Amino acid sequence: MIYPRIDELLEKVESRYALVIVAAKRARQINNYHHQLGEGIGFEEAPPPLIESRSKNYLTMAMEEIATGKLSHQHPPS
Repeated sequence: MIYPRIDELLEKVESRYALVIVAAKRARQINNYHHQLGEGIGFEEAPPPLIESRSKNYLTMAMEEIATGKLSHQHPPS
């Protein structure tokens, strides 16, 4: 079974497209955090993961953050 399930994730964002964009951007941030940990960057540029995950996959971590409500997305005003 795949966790988190797509139907749980779609309850947190308005579309599959938004889910892909939000998860990909967050996975990049987590990747940058892990690669630059020893370089002394600020957490504003690459914040650490917001959850404890058994997975080492950054995209999975991002989706788990969305599923648990730690990460949210708001559509910008038109």
